[in-house]
This record gives sequence, C-alpha cells and structure tokens, in this order.
Amino acid sequence: MRRRRVLALLAGMTAAGAGGGFAATRWTAADGTPASTPTTEAVATVAVERTDLSTARTLPGTLGYGTPRTIRGQSGTVTWLPAAGTTVTAGQPLYRNDDQPVTLLYGTTPMFRPIDGAGLTGRDVRVIVDNLRALGFRTGDQPHGIRPGDGQVTPGLIAAIKKWQEHLGVPATGTISPAQVAVLPGPVRIAEITAELGAPPAEGVLTVTGRKKVVTVPVSAAEAGSVTKGDAVTVELPGGDTTDGTVASVARDARPGDGSESAQPLVDITVTVKNTAAVKTLDTTPVQVSFAGETHEDVLVVPVAALLALREGGHAVQVSGGPLVAVETGMFAMGMVEITGDGLAEGTRVVTVS
Repeated sequence: MRRRRVLALLAGMTAAGAGGGFAATRWTAADGTPASTPTTEAVATVAVERTDLSTARTLPGTLGYGTPRTIRGQSGTVTWLPAAGTTVTAGQPLYRNDDQPVTLLYGTTPMFRPIDGAGLTGRDVRVIVDNLRALGFRTGDQPHGIRPGDGQVTPGLIAAIKKWQEHLGVPATGTISPAQVAVLPGPVRIAEITAELGAPPAEGVLTVTGRKKVVTVPVSAAEAGSVTKGDAVTVELPGGDTTDGTVASVARDARPGDGSESAQPLVDITVTVKNTAAVKTLDTTPVQVSFAGETHEDVLVVPVAALLALREGGHAVQVSGGPLVAVETGMFAMGMVEITGDGLAEGTRVVTVS
C-alpha cells in the first residue's frame, strides 16, 4: 500500500474491536468506550467504501500575538498604566501600584511568598538570583549542596536586592514581596488595559501577550495528541498567500468548548510563522492552518461506528445478514477507519449505529 505525506491534522481517533464468531460489543459514538453489553440502539447498514483516507486536515486559526494573560495585583490602588502596544522587558515596570513599580522578571515560578530572610531556599529565590545577575547586579556565589534549580538567600543576594531597589527608587529593604514583581516567561506586549487609575488591581490591571506574532489554532483535546512541538505546517493568509510555520507549543490544559453540552474541550496550538515579513502589515486576522499528516490510498473504509470490539481482543464488523468478520484496522480519520478482512470488498454492507 502506498503512503504519502500530506498537510494535515490527525482527526479523531477511536479504537474498536472485531473477530468473527466471538462475543462483541459496539463502541459508543459519544465517548469512544465499549458498552458492557451489546447496545439496543437502532442500527442501519452501510456499504464498505474504497477510497483514499487521509489524516490531512486544515483548521481555522487566528494570527495575533498569542493567548492574552491577565495581570492582577493583590491590594492597593493602581496609580500608573502603560500604553497598549508597549513592550516590557525584565526590570521594567508593568504598572505602578500605590505609586510603587510592579516590575517584570523572567521565570516560570511566580512569587508566592516574601523573599525576606537569609537562608531561604527555593525556585522562587532562583528567579531573583537569575534576574538580578542578568540586570547587572552582583549577587555573589550561591552555596553548594542546594537542590538543582533552587536558589538561596545569601548576604550577597540581599546586598544585590538593596542596590536594585535603590535603582528602582523604592525603599532599599533587601526583601521582596510578591506584590512588587510579576514573573512571566519572557518579554511581553501590553495587549489591553483593563483597569482605570485609582482602581484596585485584584480584578485585573492589564493583559499581556508575547511580542512576536503567532497563530493560535483551537483543536479538540482528542485531536491535539497527534500534534507535537516542531511539526511543520502551512499557514494560508487572507488573499490566498501561504507561508511556512512551525508548531511552537501545544497547551497542556484544555479549556471549555463553545458552551453547548456536546462541545468538546479545546486545546490551543501555537504556531510561529517563518516569514515574518508576510504578516508584517497584519495584527489580527483569521487564517487557515494545515498540519503534516499521512494518506493511505485506495483502501477499504467504514465508519468508526461500524466497528465492534471483541471481549477477547481484536476487531470485527457485522456483515448485514451474515457473520462477524475479523478485521485489521489501519488509519483512523474523519470518523472513518481503514479495514481489511476475509470476504470484505467494496460494496459489502455492514451494520452500523444509525
């Protein structure tokens, strides 16, 4: 059987079972799991088809600056805000609270406690060490023997914190509270101002995104498992022009779908565009994204709902008016499954859930 690579995204994958002469259960259409006993749903028949089956799929996405993230404070009053569209880097203020800067630092561990005593150890301390060093402040050596990825508050670090605070124009206490910094993975772009001057920061001050334009593609959680970081894609822009892209990340947390009871949870896939000049004049626009996939040509296929799962293991289809026929399954795509089995041919009618 010839196979060729095409642009696509793996469609839903629902396993099933088979085997003539054995007890079988039908996969339910709703959740892809076999019932404990044969279902009593109304059944119909469908003809086995011969066709090309592909995991190729093009999905809608949005060109922009990525998923916005809301920046909130703990207490106090917002006293200064940046302009939307501003880029903020490490060491610069995101906003001012009670007329004190809330400074951006780079890292993946947010400040969850005060950094306020010699000997305090943790990943949050390491964020402070790394950022102060990158900003040009001498923190001194970190002690040996602490866990990799951790940092420890030392006299040298306390001295560096004080010098940094003097540079910021705030009291040089040598301690840092969570309200004084915001830890984010890297530089950010101010997407939207959501608070007014004089408002409390707890409900959200502003939203930020990355600085580079990316494409965000929402897909069902089931489909997202077939996409990996580094996959090549093609992005079709308004007007029909295309540009190459690469999957930069696949979100680890699903979010609710469109609100209907049948909506599947969604996962956001982030795609970077190789030719940035192609999107230079666009800030936000709908696009179409095609992911690399595979095609099986000239194969026999049936709807996934026609598959039966054998309790003994394996796969089968029920020939209309005839026996169970053991099958081997191949590619799953777009609700169809590739099958091979004795006596099965194009036009053979098999039972399926209506």
